[in-house]
Amino acid sequence: MRGGAVTPSRAADTPAPKRKRPASDPKVLRLIPAEFASRHLVLPLRRTGRTLSVAMADPSDAALIDDLQFLTQFEIDAVGVGEHTLRQRIDRSYEAATTRGGGRAEDVTVAPPADADSAEASEEPAVRLIDDLLADAVRRGASDIHFEPYESELRVRYRLDGRLREILRPPFQLAAALTSRLKILADLNIAERRIPQDGRIRMPVADRVIDFRVSTLPTLFGEKVVLRILDRERQAFDLESFGMETRAERELLAAIAQTSGMVLVTGPTGSGKTTTLYSALARLNTPEANIMTAEDPVEYSIEGINQVQIRPKIGLTFATTLRAFLRQDPNILMVGEIRDRETGGIAVKAALTGHLVLSTLHTNDAASTATRLVDMGIEAFNVAVAVKVITAQRLVPRICPDCRVEASYAPEILRSVGLQAGGRGQDAFYRGAGCDSCDGSGYSGRQGLYEVLPMSPAIRRLVLAGASSEEIERRAAKEGMITLRQDGFAKARRGIATLEDVLRETPA
Repeated sequence: MRGGAVTPSRAADTPAPKRKRPASDPKVLRLIPAEFASRHLVLPLRRTGRTLSVAMADPSDAALIDDLQFLTQFEIDAVGVGEHTLRQRIDRSYEAATTRGGGRAEDVTVAPPADADSAEASEEPAVRLIDDLLADAVRRGASDIHFEPYESELRVRYRLDGRLREILRPPFQLAAALTSRLKILADLNIAERRIPQDGRIRMPVADRVIDFRVSTLPTLFGEKVVLRILDRERQAFDLESFGMETRAERELLAAIAQTSGMVLVTGPTGSGKTTTLYSALARLNTPEANIMTAEDPVEYSIEGINQVQIRPKIGLTFATTLRAFLRQDPNILMVGEIRDRETGGIAVKAALTGHLVLSTLHTNDAASTATRLVDMGIEAFNVAVAVKVITAQRLVPRICPDCRVEASYAPEILRSVGLQAGGRGQDAFYRGAGCDSCDGSGYSGRQGLYEVLPMSPAIRRLVLAGASSEEIERRAAKEGMITLRQDGFAKARRGIATLEDVLRETPA
């Protein structure tokens, strides 16, 4: 047990006497989050001094009682209630609290007991702070939240427009309570602090339901917790809204419209590859198509698509899942990432036998992707025939349109990156001056840069001949391919991205 004694009111082998239907005090609902209550079938009823009465489907569950004591910092009086009745009471109680309070049940305020010790007093601020930080991060359009403990301080950072920005330094004594709160919401083991853990939080924020992917990591001074914010409403899965150049967009759309072959998306972590694949799947998702995906992790749930979460620890790898897919009469397959020869070989085989296969690799540009597959041990002939198009991409911060101003660069700087200094408007570039709309950052959102390489007959011959990625890129450029850097320069001239960001994110 963690903490003091627990006092369940019913022994495991003694049937609970019938009680009249429990009625919850709205003020104590805040002590147990609605999601935790629904998942574990527990309902806080009333507080008497240092004891909290909790309705439970199984009052003999000592582990759950222990977790409740740690979560609430009260001794637990477990009251047995039938599962069906309890489930109804949980739904009604939290819905009623939400209606009375004008928000989530967790927003109901409860004063700490007069005899609460420092641990109890720290629990409520931690609950409120987590709720406020999650809501604030969603409101500001952050993609990640970092909770980072150090020797004598705790730092909270958001990733906004692709860059980490420090938001808050909460009191260091709240570090353990904040971590525990996040782990409870994510249904993680709050007692395990020695190994990394992964989980999910699904909760209402700003009038919509948001998913948070949670990762914990034991560090020298405590557990670091990172939350990836998965906000479906802010994420537009529409390829035609990505801002690709006309020719590149046309070639990519033509490739995914085919009934077989392989479409590959490449780039570093955080470059938006998964969003591109989901957007392609959204376009292909019709009642006539059997679409199956193998992902690690599954970021967004898409109705009409069969999605499988990869679990290497139990042998459910990309390769084994892909083999199983081929026995499920699929039309379209999506493999989250080709990491090895086995997965790549099965994916190529599927593409050659009448399936459309979408996947990702980690390479710097489109031209090096085909050579990477060959280096894995996949036959060059199969790569040349199976692959239809390769897209490389990056994400750069988008200049805030409300404070965009023209930026000037010395002629020698422009020449050093292959640009010529010209008159106003010819080689004009821009930056964000900073305003209230962008919190002074000069940025608002992110923009993709794209390089689309169709597998033309000439490119196929180069792959078969074992040509280098440089040779493939030169040939693709002759055929009209726009490179990542060229696409970046075009967007910089239009005032979408800064020249510095383009140069930093794209290979020369």
